[in-house]
Amino acid sequence: MVEPIFTVNANKLPWREGLVVRDALTMMNYTFKMLVIKVNGNLIKKDDYDSTPIPQNAEVLVIHLISGG
Repeated sequence: MVEPIFTVNANKLPWREGLVVRDALTMMNYTFKMLVIKVNGNLIKKDDYDSTPIPQNAEVLVIHLISGG
């Protein structure tokens, strides 16, 4: 039997029912405040990290924004 997975920046992670964006950030130890996140190509707002589900086999893209002058 194949274990269910999803990917974050091409890293395969175990998927489980009820998984949300915040869980993926925790699993990857991402704590940076300025992130752009897409789930299967859909942009996710920061306010929705705790409520946006991650479907099985989803592709999550996390981009760390850098600013400077």
